[in-house]
Amino acid sequence: MPLEMNKEVFITAAITGSGATQDRSQHVPRSPKEIAESAIAAAKAGAAIVHCHVRDPETGAPSRDLRMFREVTDRIRESDTDVVLNLTAGMGGDIVFGDVENPMTLSQQGTDMAGASERVAHVAECLPEICTLDCGTMNFAEADYVMTNTPGMLVAMGRMMTEMGVKPEIEAFDTGHLWYAKQLVKDGVLESPALVQLCMGVPWGAPDDLNTFMAMVNNVPDDWTFSAFGLGRNQMAYVAAAVLAGGNVRVGLEDNLWLDKGVLAENYQLVERAGTIIENMGARVIGPAEVREKLGLVKRAPK
Repeated sequence: MPLEMNKEVFITAAITGSGATQDRSQHVPRSPKEIAESAIAAAKAGAAIVHCHVRDPETGAPSRDLRMFREVTDRIRESDTDVVLNLTAGMGGDIVFGDVENPMTLSQQGTDMAGASERVAHVAECLPEICTLDCGTMNFAEADYVMTNTPGMLVAMGRMMTEMGVKPEIEAFDTGHLWYAKQLVKDGVLESPALVQLCMGVPWGAPDDLNTFMAMVNNVPDDWTFSAFGLGRNQMAYVAAAVLAGGNVRVGLEDNLWLDKGVLAENYQLVERAGTIIENMGARVIGPAEVREKLGLVKRAPK
């Protein structure tokens, strides 16, 4: 298909994530205060959307604590900086199996399985404009860890998000996830046009080569909005690739810790660099108000 470059691009800043990066960089925010401050700085640097997880402030381990999500939300909403809030709903679908001879002896360290209502409780409380919906199950990096999102779970969570008036950002880690996302729209679970994040280079989902990327892009319906990111050293390359392919971009410490070789990044610096790339390509970085209009989002106060 011919490339149709996107001339009006929004940047999502993925602030902290849930990966084991907390001890690899002093810039990875842990506490709700640090996460909110980093999100606000990213917004001031040009991010229209901030995508937020929360972590245990002491250990940096990923958390689903509703009170921490609420604190992050309140701090961002009460600031003088406008930004579209995107909260993860990916937590609570983690299985770490036992060894190969005793797989059903699940590891208590890392296994975290919750019901659909519990997985979106913080979304119902905080009412962000967007929350994520990881649209499939996959082997995920570590030997015995499986990211688990069954069709039944996705239907239940998707319906809840739609009823809340929070727009799901479909996280697609492979082409099959896009296939199922289209089925969710066909079945009326999700509204069309949908919003998709193409997640490239996450072991063991879609590799981050350009052939696979364009296969993913070509599976996104024409009236949907998509964004994309690549991990690590390919983060900025995927800023350019996503814009050229007609999409939007995501950067941030969830996906990449480095600004340059040997130089650890802060979120706002990654946003600034992405903005420079986008503008040097002849496109324009759009802000939160334009994103809300484009995606049909409504900014609301938490309950």
